[in-house]
Amino acid sequence: MSLESRLLTALAPWRHAPAWHVAFSGGLDSTVLLHVLARLALREALPPLSAIHVHHGLQAAADAWPEHCQGVCEALGVPLKVLRVTVDTGPSLERAARDARYAAFVGELRAGEVLLSAQHRDDQAETLLFRQLRGAGVRGLAGMPQVRPLGLGSLVRPLLQASRAELEAYARAEGIDWVEDPSNSDTSLARNFLRHDVLPVLLSRWPKATESLARSAEHMAEAEGLLGELAQTDLQHAQAGSDFPWLPLPSLDLRVLASLSPPRQRNALRYWLARFTPLPDSSHWAGWEDLRDAAADTTPIWRLARGELHRADGRLWWLSGDWLAVPESDLPWPDPALPLELPGNGELSLLGAPPAGRLEVRYRRGGEVLELAGRGRRDLKRLLNESRLPAFIRGRLPLLFVDGELVAVANLPELDSRGAGSGQLRWSPPTSDQGLSW
Repeated sequence: MSLESRLLTALAPWRHAPAWHVAFSGGLDSTVLLHVLARLALREALPPLSAIHVHHGLQAAADAWPEHCQGVCEALGVPLKVLRVTVDTGPSLERAARDARYAAFVGELRAGEVLLSAQHRDDQAETLLFRQLRGAGVRGLAGMPQVRPLGLGSLVRPLLQASRAELEAYARAEGIDWVEDPSNSDTSLARNFLRHDVLPVLLSRWPKATESLARSAEHMAEAEGLLGELAQTDLQHAQAGSDFPWLPLPSLDLRVLASLSPPRQRNALRYWLARFTPLPDSSHWAGWEDLRDAAADTTPIWRLARGELHRADGRLWWLSGDWLAVPESDLPWPDPALPLELPGNGELSLLGAPPAGRLEVRYRRGGEVLELAGRGRRDLKRLLNESRLPAFIRGRLPLLFVDGELVAVANLPELDSRGAGSGQLRWSPPTSDQGLSW
């Protein structure tokens, strides 16, 4: 089957997408992909086609690539957008560049649109080998997926069944020019070492090594899909609502999760946590066991890359973003008829007639006392213990003071004193910022 036919087959599910954008570096792979699609567009009813070139500014040679890409696109009649990004320096420049690149792509994709990336079978084989050497599990060994969500649209890799040799043969036959990234020959980089020094040795002994590795990735992707279905089944009951429906945080019932075997616990947690944070290495999963097995009267925390998993009142709670910072304290509320924005802590509103006096919102400092009808003056700490409110939220729970006296605790109507409006102090907490994972 020709390259054109395979591309049409691979892209059939997205033939009616609002637009196709090619991630166009100017290298061999993306140039062939763009060339084949532009040719197909002359005789097939395809979505509007364009190209996006991301300029990282990391090496002098790359300064000429936008002009080269512009020339290629003009010759093919394809619109080009050049995006210039700033790459943060850090432990992995390669990862930082990738993150900056995908963030730029996300900014360009509108609802339902597709970004087409030109990774091929050899890239998949390198990915699998690289991840095997790092001790990856089933999810990592599934390699690069053919499709995954990206921003408001999708990232699709339609060339995963084609080899680099096929793409190069096509380019030579069509007289296509492409740019060569000088960094691709730097074998101090792990992937380049595998490409130039390791895979050629494997291919000399096993000529179909890249095909076999790519096929293994397909098998692992299928296994990962089955593990995902198992995780969804295991999580179904664990995700039942908490006693605090106003608390907009992802949470799980620890009792349900702990009833599973340890491998199924880890599988369910991997599936659940993947939406929020990069997953920990195998050696760091001891943090889960410590959290799970801690004494009942403790409040253990498992810190992960983009947030924290807390255990409280028999549940696991995912906290990130604003939830990891201490909220600003002592805010005057001059007009209780209007909602009060709480910096880093959502919004507070007062329904019904406000109490007379000077209103102020504070957070716990210790020693607060609340006078309740029929119960007298009670220590707030004891009252919060009775409410079984998770410990991590008590320090950011808005407290309403009138003329310096505590009269109400937000969202806990039983802790509402004589002048607060009978349980009408409503707090809308911040959501847990889940971030992006590429």
